[in-house]
Amino acid sequence: MKKLNLLKNFERYPLTFGKTPIEYLPRLTEALGGKVDIYAKREDCNSGLAMGGNKLRKLEFIVPDAIAAGADTLVSIGGVQSNHTRMVAATAAKLGMKCRLVQESWVPHEDAVYDRVGNILMTRLMGADSRIVDDGFDIGIRSSYEEAIQSVKDEGGIPYGIPAGGSVHKYGALGYIAFAEEVREQEEELGFSFDFIVVCVVTGSTQAGMIVGFKADGRADKVIGIDASGTIDKTRAQVTEIAKNAAKLIKLGQTITTEDIHINPDYAYPAYGIPSNETNEAIRLAARTEAMITDPVYEGKSMQGMIDLVKKGFFPSGSKVLYAHLGGAPAINGYSYTYRNG
Repeated sequence: MKKLNLLKNFERYPLTFGKTPIEYLPRLTEALGGKVDIYAKREDCNSGLAMGGNKLRKLEFIVPDAIAAGADTLVSIGGVQSNHTRMVAATAAKLGMKCRLVQESWVPHEDAVYDRVGNILMTRLMGADSRIVDDGFDIGIRSSYEEAIQSVKDEGGIPYGIPAGGSVHKYGALGYIAFAEEVREQEEELGFSFDFIVVCVVTGSTQAGMIVGFKADGRADKVIGIDASGTIDKTRAQVTEIAKNAAKLIKLGQTITTEDIHINPDYAYPAYGIPSNETNEAIRLAARTEAMITDPVYEGKSMQGMIDLVKKGFFPSGSKVLYAHLGGAPAINGYSYTYRNG
């Protein structure tokens, strides 16, 4: 298929290595019966900045606006083990900016080292001003985030706010529209197209960007979002809004409909950030068949969802399924007791 170049009018600041690899997962495919071919697109290997991940793809389109605004401080928000805030801290360090972060207590998890390892450790190592607050989980705009932006102003700085996950930012979905364009190029090289794309969804812009990007070739409804938020109605509404806004922003020329948005809510239990026994078994299976490390907050749940859907026959025999590995492995360190024996 001819490259569509949906993002030709948008500036991109390079934070990643470029195109991320797609790899076939033969042992996982075999372990699940061999009727569905499973591949992974390794967004977790996309950069040398603090172990990379999907948020960097978004930040590549957000950074030019921050620079144009004359900002000297990036401000953002996430949970204690937020991949997003790690990537904002990394981006700030790379740009020579300051970084102010709010780390909310989104996960009711009491591992003794939870707030001292993994994402938050690296965030602080990179020089970010990271402040833990007691507020619980919510994917919307938070008062603690707005207060952090104001605090930078009060100190004489020039803040640039990036919402949770980069998601409701005006350019938040562009990175995953770029993902869809990249997949199309790789499909040309591979000689086939993927029948389904499986992706974790919480704040929404990763899946929303994919929906818009794959709408261009009629595959929006083949993007299977696996909810990990546990707040499915909010997440569905946010994905829908982000996708519709992004389609208008890039002048797609097509309207995003409810039929384009496929989100499965069956695997988010028992709560955001808390893995079920089934999540843990999915993490172990991916690790023991492919040495592919997934985390208990995001990728473990999308891996669980994909495995279960394969077993249930959701994907027709002969399907080629692309699992979007978004990163997040550092968070597994915050669950050291859970995985102490593997």
